[in-house]
Amino acid sequence: MQTDESPKVQSSLKDACTNSTAERFSQRPIPQSLHLLPYQKQLLLQDDLPTSEATPRLLTPEDHLPEKRRRVFSSPGLAGEFALHLLYCAVFAVAVLGLLHWDGKVQLIQGNSCKDGDQRIQRPPWKVSSMSYNVTTKLSDIYPLHKRFARSTKPRKDKQQSNLLTIYQRMTEVKEILLPCESLVKVTNYVLREALGKTLEFFPLPTCDQRLNNKTSKVNPLSLIRVKIKPQLLYQVLHFLKELDLLVDAHQAKAFSIVKKLMINKQEMILGKTSKNNNEHVLKWLKRNRTHRKSFKPVDCPDKALYLLPWNPGHHENKKVKIGRGVFLKLMSSASLHSITIENGGKLVFNDAPKSPITLKTRYILIRNGGELHIGAEKCPYNSTATIILYGKSTDALNVEHFGQKFIGVDKGGILELHGRKSLSWTFLAQTLYPGGLQSGAYRFDKYWGSRGINVRVIDQGTAKVLAAHRFDTHLWANESRRLQEFLRCQPRGRVVAIAVGDSASRRLTLSARNDLSELLGSKEARYLGYRQPWAAVGVIGESSTVEDKQLYQPNGSTDMAVARRDFQTYNGIHFTVTAFSEWVRGVPHCGFRVGVSNSVILNLMDDATSWLPGDQIVIASTDYSMHQAEEFTLLPCPECNIYQVKIGKPRYLHMGEVVDGIDMRAEVGLLSRNILIKGEMEDSCDGQNFCHFFSYDTFGGQIKILRNFASVHLSGIELTNMGQQILGSYPIHFHLAGDVDQKGGYNPPTYVDNVAIHHCFSRCVAIHATNGLLVKDTIGYDTLGHCFFLEDGVEQRNILYHNLGLLTKPGTILPSDRNEIMCISIRNRVCGNYIPVPNTDCMAVTTFWISNPNNHLINNAAAGAQDVGVWYIFHRAPTGESVGKFPEGQSEFTPLGIFYNNRVHSNFKAGLFIDNGVKTTKCNDNDPREVLAIDFARFRPHQNADPRQPRVPAVIDGLIAFKNNDHGAWARGGDIIFRNSGFSDNGIGLTLASDGTFPTDEGSSLEVTRSVFVGESINVGCNGGQNRYWGKGAHGEYRTLPRNRTFPIRGFQIYDGPVRLTQCTFKKYLSSHGRYCSALGFFMRNPWQISPQNNVSQVKLESSVNLEVFFGKPGQWFGTNSLDGDWTSIFHDLDGSVTGFPDTFVARADNYLVRHPGCLIVPRWNGVICTGKYAQLYVQAWHPENPSLLIAKDLYPSHPLKLQGVNRRAPYQQYQPVVMLEQAYILSWNGSTPEQIVLYPINFNRGDWIQVGLCYPRGTVFKVMSDINQRPNGGVHSVKRYKAASSLSILQKNPSKSLYFFDFSSGILFIILQAKHVRKGHSYCSKHGCERVRILAHINSWETSSCLQMGYSKKGTSDLGHLSPLTGRVAASCSQCGAPQVAITSDPHRTYIRVQIQSQSRADIQNGHKFAFIKVNDDVFLFEKPGLFFVTIDACSGEILSRQHFDTVQALPAADSIANYIHATIPERSITLVCSRDDSGWPLIHVSSAFLRLGAAKPIKFFMEGSFAMLGFKGQLKPAWIKIISHSVGQLAASLQQYVPLKLHEYGCPGKVKENRRDLKLFQDLISPI
Repeated sequence: MQTDESPKVQSSLKDACTNSTAERFSQRPIPQSLHLLPYQKQLLLQDDLPTSEATPRLLTPEDHLPEKRRRVFSSPGLAGEFALHLLYCAVFAVAVLGLLHWDGKVQLIQGNSCKDGDQRIQRPPWKVSSMSYNVTTKLSDIYPLHKRFARSTKPRKDKQQSNLLTIYQRMTEVKEILLPCESLVKVTNYVLREALGKTLEFFPLPTCDQRLNNKTSKVNPLSLIRVKIKPQLLYQVLHFLKELDLLVDAHQAKAFSIVKKLMINKQEMILGKTSKNNNEHVLKWLKRNRTHRKSFKPVDCPDKALYLLPWNPGHHENKKVKIGRGVFLKLMSSASLHSITIENGGKLVFNDAPKSPITLKTRYILIRNGGELHIGAEKCPYNSTATIILYGKSTDALNVEHFGQKFIGVDKGGILELHGRKSLSWTFLAQTLYPGGLQSGAYRFDKYWGSRGINVRVIDQGTAKVLAAHRFDTHLWANESRRLQEFLRCQPRGRVVAIAVGDSASRRLTLSARNDLSELLGSKEARYLGYRQPWAAVGVIGESSTVEDKQLYQPNGSTDMAVARRDFQTYNGIHFTVTAFSEWVRGVPHCGFRVGVSNSVILNLMDDATSWLPGDQIVIASTDYSMHQAEEFTLLPCPECNIYQVKIGKPRYLHMGEVVDGIDMRAEVGLLSRNILIKGEMEDSCDGQNFCHFFSYDTFGGQIKILRNFASVHLSGIELTNMGQQILGSYPIHFHLAGDVDQKGGYNPPTYVDNVAIHHCFSRCVAIHATNGLLVKDTIGYDTLGHCFFLEDGVEQRNILYHNLGLLTKPGTILPSDRNEIMCISIRNRVCGNYIPVPNTDCMAVTTFWISNPNNHLINNAAAGAQDVGVWYIFHRAPTGESVGKFPEGQSEFTPLGIFYNNRVHSNFKAGLFIDNGVKTTKCNDNDPREVLAIDFARFRPHQNADPRQPRVPAVIDGLIAFKNNDHGAWARGGDIIFRNSGFSDNGIGLTLASDGTFPTDEGSSLEVTRSVFVGESINVGCNGGQNRYWGKGAHGEYRTLPRNRTFPIRGFQIYDGPVRLTQCTFKKYLSSHGRYCSALGFFMRNPWQISPQNNVSQVKLESSVNLEVFFGKPGQWFGTNSLDGDWTSIFHDLDGSVTGFPDTFVARADNYLVRHPGCLIVPRWNGVICTGKYAQLYVQAWHPENPSLLIAKDLYPSHPLKLQGVNRRAPYQQYQPVVMLEQAYILSWNGSTPEQIVLYPINFNRGDWIQVGLCYPRGTVFKVMSDINQRPNGGVHSVKRYKAASSLSILQKNPSKSLYFFDFSSGILFIILQAKHVRKGHSYCSKHGCERVRILAHINSWETSSCLQMGYSKKGTSDLGHLSPLTGRVAASCSQCGAPQVAITSDPHRTYIRVQIQSQSRADIQNGHKFAFIKVNDDVFLFEKPGLFFVTIDACSGEILSRQHFDTVQALPAADSIANYIHATIPERSITLVCSRDDSGWPLIHVSSAFLRLGAAKPIKFFMEGSFAMLGFKGQLKPAWIKIISHSVGQLAASLQQYVPLKLHEYGCPGKVKENRRDLKLFQDLISPI
């Protein structure tokens, strides 16, 4: 390791020999000659050597006994720690010494120039690269022993071996020496420092004065002098450790392996660097011991490696540290450094058992060229707490090339292994979390003036809901006492009543009323309530104990507060507190009430959360339109929680925890805390050039950046916060141009980012830039700027995004697509000229999952709130950035889609899923001044092998859940695209499918949605606040959050152009209300495009909660004039009558007379018609002039022409594409001059289909009419024919297949019959031979306009042109095969759910004519006509209905006993139990209420006379979170509930092993398995 302060020392062995004297060592009593290395002598001969008081002692054999060995340490508590660390240091030190001599670094040479044949030490001239040393011995450090002098002579190769043998023989004769302990410690210490860097801080070796009592250890001379005999070297190491009393015999085998491994690791660097002669004995030894090397197994935990040196660098923020070759450090404590560079095989490992959590603060960590940073390992996760703080300001003049500032960087050859504790990354709520923790929400009321009298609140004990709020002015009005008495007496027993006096209440409070307060509530203060006395009370009707408080009124107008507070519990086990208070403040009365959870809230989760600990931070996602309703909480201690529960504080918003109306809306719950934390140190406010006009806070965070050819990177169990910078390329996790990082790139195991929490960061989450095969799994991105999970250049492929959660994705500044409206307009440094960006088209696309290449895989992900889009498949027509030229242009658009399975998108402002558009791939120029990477045009057209000449490959969106997206649940354009097994709920528009681009752009693709569910307004009413824009009334009059606007037309499935197919889908709860349309099927509003009659629906189920099946729009706020081309031509085909009731019919707009005929049925509320017949399209191109409007009329309705604007503004021609009824005649006219060239294409015509077309021209026009077949892919033309003029219209009509035309000079109409001659397949617009067309070239001699639409039609003989069929065969019975087959669309599709519905009846319902109460399980309905309680029992493991039982509660005690016995004895374990009441008398059941505890109630049930009761319970060992209980009194609506209940949950305890068909896991395993 090197630092800025590396020492520079000179060495001269010759001078050292001549300057040595004997006097410095004459005091030492050494009986035998001891030969030391130069730096060993330096330490032994220093002035602070032990004095004569510490007399050396020869250790006896008894000293090696355990008892003697323990007495070596003066402090028993420190003995083990010292021994462990000294063992590490000693092993490494001796190994270093051994390697130095083994590889030829130091040689012992027999010299003859010094007296008495003295030996001397010489460093050979060659260098060895196994270790890097920066120091040599000083001149004064070499001192001979026994008055011998060292000389400098060159070794002679022919005598080298002989000299070594002589030395060895002499050494073996030396039996023992005496060496003071202090000297051994200093030798070891010095060797480590000199070998690895003088400023290296490691665990300090204890001094003998402190730990060893100055005792002397026995050391064999061979332990300090190395010879080139490897087995002897190993022996010496073991002998040294044993004689130092640190190694017992039982540990010698393990120590042998460790030391040998250290030496073997060096052999590759040593071989080839030394001479051939010096290596021969090494090769021989390695050959003999090869089996031992193969049997060595590395440790799983990196910090357990014995070769690591303890490191305590301290706090020096100006110190730059380099950890280089041969340096292996274990960070033992917190430290602050300028920077750390780990390279050339160096290694830094965090200790996993520090005395206190380790915090490392540094500007950057750079890992390269074999350098390694380890915190834990995959098989040995880090269990302690570690923090890395990256510090620095953007204004600091410090930038590392390729990395910038504040980073952990992995360059070529670097290894980064960070593995924190394995914990549950994120899961779902299993029970809905309500605002304030209560289902009805927390209640709060404060009043000053205007509250005079007795203020009363009535609260339901079972639900904590405030049922009534009244004020009785018993101070001023006498009849208020009577009204108070009547109110209290009508309250049923068990109701909670809270009372607070405002101002004064005693003046007209009668004695009778006071007595009622005492008797009904048990109040002791009511009888003595005086003038202006504050009084508060909380009691229960029918109970004698009331909590109350009263204060005396003071003349100064201020009193103490009278407070009454009492705790209760709901049936679901939630503890809540009711508080009432009253006081005077400076002459002003003040009173109020509070109803809220007592202290905290218990969350019920879907998965085992035992890895979540008190103090951890979690986030709960929004389940409403606003992503800002995501909430953070700190987990609280919860000894009463089971493994699926945690405790938090009080929430502010509603977070759904159940399947709602068949759509899984459970909120995601993510763990933000990890035990390895990497964060940026931030300034208090924004500074420098960090877009401070957009951000008030500092956005210059840290970053992790990985470059190409890294050796290994695996990140798991870590937390990143304050990371990322608003600078291109500086992201929390950034794989930059890394290429293939899976097995294809030679990485095994493949590179991954797993179980990482990225939150409160300033630029993206995980950026995948020109990187393929990366696995990103179980990773959370929360509260970040710019695209979160980001694929950058359009070339990234095979990346796997599995079970990741992204939420609260906010706008950033880096790319146009990151920016919001203000940023888009303000940032103009990359546009040309004076161009001002258009936010809606250039920018405003910030997305949680930004997928720039379709060949990537998304499985089990959740995009739970972005400023714009959740998941966006964007298409780079050409690779961008540093990947320019890697792919041919257009390849991304033709690339087949990877796996898209079981993903969720919700709470996004624009759309949940968006498949459309591209980015601008060129820099701005005069022709296109927009910034590069602005949103641009592109179309997704997947083909096999990304080759448009090969067949199309459908892109399958399987298992999408989209809810509470403000605009679209999903938008997809292109083809072929198939949505299946998907759910859409509470979106402005559920799903829009748009074709590749209609004819002639699109060659004929299709889109489909199947086996899916659409919900208009679910029971998830949302929660006002959290930046929700609109709060208003829903279809049922309930207040709820609304998408887009209070009057926005909601649509389930929206048709743009087509062709699209809708099949096996269910629609629910599309209810129009006053001022807002809400339809199951609808059309794109203000649509200038054309719509295909090939759009079709089949097997659609419209539930009774749909009152507007189809809507074509009406002129107004949202639809405008409703008169653009697409508005007029909207149409779809009802194949089986599942929408209209009439099979094989077309549904079109009511005022489109091109489609209508006398047999059509008009549906006014749809603004549509239902017609029989055959329909296709006529594609018209008009040239010169370029932009006329087309008027086209059907011969049956000449006075109702359709006016089409065309769509090609700025093109040399205009195009129109009206839907026409086949075998009919049409007239085409123009609002100005007739075009000189017109091309007619019969589109979607099958062979033999025809229409008659008449075109208006001035009378003197001369024509040239030709037909051909156009092959659009290559532009070729064949089968060219010249049309001939027919003598009459009748001849033309009798020969429709001939190439004839007829021009009627009297009317100025050119007649042509268009008939298809070739077979068309599938959804192609034309046949495989090409597109048939007729081209009309007109030489117009007159510039007069032609208005032939007003000419009579009777002479044209069109009455027999077609057969007009009336509607017949209405579908009478419901379709059993219609609708989605799933009970629910959930994020755990492997799990089976049942739908249960319970509807009870109170006596009031019966009096109003309602006959039946019922329980419904899926499609099985059980009706109940008799009074009493009804039970239906279901096996929670199989879903089988086990029993049904009725109990007549008219008979009091017998019914109670029977019910209790049935619950305890008859209902089996693991049973779902449904309970329903009808005309329940209530009173007798008070004796059985406690029996319902066995079904999951948290307390005995309170039944109300003539009320109603509904319960979804469970009999088993564990209480599921879905249990619901409703007990209503008279005056409340009948108790009812609906729930989707999962079967075969682990907590049910189902017998045998529950088998789950985990398709997601199968897909994942197939993806990650080696090829």
